[in-house]
Amino acid sequence: MQSVDLKTVLAGVRPGGCVEPYLEGFAAELTSVGYAVLPARDYVRSAAHLGRWMDSCSLGIEQLGEGTVARFAEHQCECAFACRRGQRPYRRYVKRVRRFVEYLGRLGVVRPLAVRFSRVVPALLVEFRAWMTQHRGVKPRTIQRDERLIEKMLPALGNNPELYDAALVRRVLLREVKELTPGYAKTYVAALRAFLRFLAAQGRCRPHLDRAVPTVPEWKLSALPRYLGAHDIERLITSCDLTKPFGVRDRAILLLLARLGLRAGDITAMRLDDLDWEGGTLRVLGKGRKEVRLPLPQDAGEALITYLVNVRPNAETDHVFLCTNAPVRPFSSSCSVSDVVRLALQRAGIVDSPSKGAHLLRHSAATAMIRSGASLDVIATVLRHQSTDSTAYYAKVDIGLLGPIAQPWPEEQSC
Repeated sequence: MQSVDLKTVLAGVRPGGCVEPYLEGFAAELTSVGYAVLPARDYVRSAAHLGRWMDSCSLGIEQLGEGTVARFAEHQCECAFACRRGQRPYRRYVKRVRRFVEYLGRLGVVRPLAVRFSRVVPALLVEFRAWMTQHRGVKPRTIQRDERLIEKMLPALGNNPELYDAALVRRVLLREVKELTPGYAKTYVAALRAFLRFLAAQGRCRPHLDRAVPTVPEWKLSALPRYLGAHDIERLITSCDLTKPFGVRDRAILLLLARLGLRAGDITAMRLDDLDWEGGTLRVLGKGRKEVRLPLPQDAGEALITYLVNVRPNAETDHVFLCTNAPVRPFSSSCSVSDVVRLALQRAGIVDSPSKGAHLLRHSAATAMIRSGASLDVIATVLRHQSTDSTAYYAKVDIGLLGPIAQPWPEEQSC
């Protein structure tokens, strides 16, 4: 990451009144996490505006807190050099001001701002979270999803699990999923079953109550896999602009998805320690803490080295893939990886893609393996399937294998 001259950032920033002594340090923090000159300058200008407004209101630095930020957000701006005179500061402006006040809070100059959008989590769900983490090895994102769904059903279920019965469980679930698609309804089913298993394991409800949760009717694995052909995969990979940092990063991500069939969550969770360069392998921690070491293909390994050596910003985190825009940070969710695939499809001009997310390349990798002669056991190992039925799903696309066992269509009988 190239260093940014603080004088360049502070150039043109007008005096900040009572917060003036802290502007240079704020600018230094912004540039240290990857902000370019212009975005960092916008943050510093917002902070200076806050200081000048506080001076006009006869407020000292010791009075800066949540209430002061709220007043600043609502004031009709008549400040000197204001660009929105007579209007309230817009939300992005207030967000920059909050970032500055949080910086002052870390320095101990002011009291830290209260955490916004906090909610009180029921004690039962707190224990459920700990149990799922310790005994089931479920990833935090999945636990958060289950918590959110269970919290919607909890008022109808009640806070006394000893009173739960099969009729109540079925009634509550069916009411929640009545208007939902089958795919979304299945997440409610999975969350409720996990919650009831937790309660049963703790002796708080009747055993085997999870069996009373109805199954969502759906033809399992009835459709054909959604995949891209080998030619389109190469178009996708070559669409990355290697003259730009995000292009180098995206190419490494796409190669890992296409060659190894990784999930989007595998990319976001990948750490530097997972890469074994001497052995040429990649450690992947899948569902249920299932750990597998996969051979690192040559082109994917070279793309990773190029990214790590030439492009990846210096950061305290050991996550492999980081955002290229400031602040430098790991991907917030697997949706960011799917966005990489979606944008690559647009660049490559692939408009007839059967889907747009990262799982498209997982399906494509499995399809390519089975067409090249790989056994279902090998594919199951690479994809880390817990059920062989999931792997057999891809046998549908092997026309050469299915041809000899296909039965002729019965001829029409004459009357």
